[in-house]
Amino acid sequence: MNTTKSRADQLITEDGESFRNQLATVDAKGKRKWIYALKPKGKLYNIRTIVSLVFFGLFFTLPFIKLHGQPLFLFNIPEAEFIIFGKIFWPHDFFIFGIIMITFIVFIVLFTAAFGRLFCGWICPQTVFMEMLFRKLEYLIEGDAPRQRMLKQEGWTAHKIRVKLTKHLVFYLMAFIIANYFLAYIIGADELIKIITEPVGQHTVGFFALLLFSGIFYGVYSYFREQACTVICPYGRLQGVLLDRNSMIVAYDHKRGEPRGKFRKHADESTAHGDCIDCFHCVKVCPTGIDIRNGTQMECVGCTACIDACNEIMDATGKPRGLVRYASENGIEDKKPLRYTGRMKFYTVILIILGTLLTFLLISRKDVDASIVRQTGILYQERGTDSLSNLFNISIENKTINEIPIQLRLEGDQKGKGYVQLIGAEYIHVKKSGMGTGSFFVVLPRSEVHKVKNRIHIGLYQGDKKITEVGTNFMGPFGVR
Repeated sequence: MNTTKSRADQLITEDGESFRNQLATVDAKGKRKWIYALKPKGKLYNIRTIVSLVFFGLFFTLPFIKLHGQPLFLFNIPEAEFIIFGKIFWPHDFFIFGIIMITFIVFIVLFTAAFGRLFCGWICPQTVFMEMLFRKLEYLIEGDAPRQRMLKQEGWTAHKIRVKLTKHLVFYLMAFIIANYFLAYIIGADELIKIITEPVGQHTVGFFALLLFSGIFYGVYSYFREQACTVICPYGRLQGVLLDRNSMIVAYDHKRGEPRGKFRKHADESTAHGDCIDCFHCVKVCPTGIDIRNGTQMECVGCTACIDACNEIMDATGKPRGLVRYASENGIEDKKPLRYTGRMKFYTVILIILGTLLTFLLISRKDVDASIVRQTGILYQERGTDSLSNLFNISIENKTINEIPIQLRLEGDQKGKGYVQLIGAEYIHVKKSGMGTGSFFVVLPRSEVHKVKNRIHIGLYQGDKKITEVGTNFMGPFGVR
């Protein structure tokens, strides 16, 4: 994003070095700088809190929701079993996962190009859990940023030990609960309940997986924190090539804010300056420690804490809100409010089309697929003086976790006129998540065979329930017209 960089490179941090020379959370020697973020407050923070409550509600209830007897979502990587909206996907459904991945990549590119890091700030699980759960618990136990700094400088007194121990016990408890639900998305809620309620010796692997996930989550939210966004997550680095001057970002209005100066109630024209009073309040609340006034930066997750903080200062100084706001670079340069541009509308339509297509593919996917081929080397057989038959082979793929007995029946124009005769059995038993094969004759009256290739349809039934239908060709005598 060269245009942002050219503007931002003119802005220098207090230590005299360009802010792009190093991460905000790492000093010049490469040592971690701990972020003590001031507790945010304001309209956007309140809205984000509501969004997070919806997120938590979904996260903690989805593993227990079932559709057609199956979990709504299951991502069983060890057994290569995936369930999406109650439908089971196996490794041979790779093409659907390919479409999902392509759709996801296109979604990321288009969404970021139009709306910036809106996902990161509002619904990314890392941000939601860190800022709306663990950070709030930290404020509740240790207090706001100034008290946290004082506690850091305090010796290991009984008070500090008690506070720190309480915090880390609560953090690990929350990490353990999250790990349980996370594991439920992998092995299913029923299996998780067995691990919890039955003796540990019967579920050694599951128990250690639970401890492993708990340790990972605890480490991320108690120590690693914002580094997951700035060091590990590639999204921040990608935004540099995905954003342009029309993208919606959390931005500082340098046209209105510069030059900066200290606030004075009765400032004359000789001391007049921009609306930014250089209070650093936007920096103090930032969970990644950046100065948003330096322009768009990789570390910015778009959490809007700086917007609420700046608006609070603007209210206190009697100046209009929006010095830091959602805006595009062109909007700031041209002094125009953020608009839902034609480009954003176009990207939105593309995203809706992709989402609709993917939803249709998921919903319309059949639980049972079958292919029918006529026995090679045999054209037709005569059955008495008035009927003909063809020999077929069928292969049935069962994508459910239940064994299915399959019956075959003629459909379409031939229904009730001919019949299907399975060889060796009355049903084709298809094992759960497996394949079933069989051979059968289709017998038709001569009066229904009008040409050499006659299109027929075979229905697959489980009892009286029709599962699917497959088409094939019935061969007749060459003399038929």
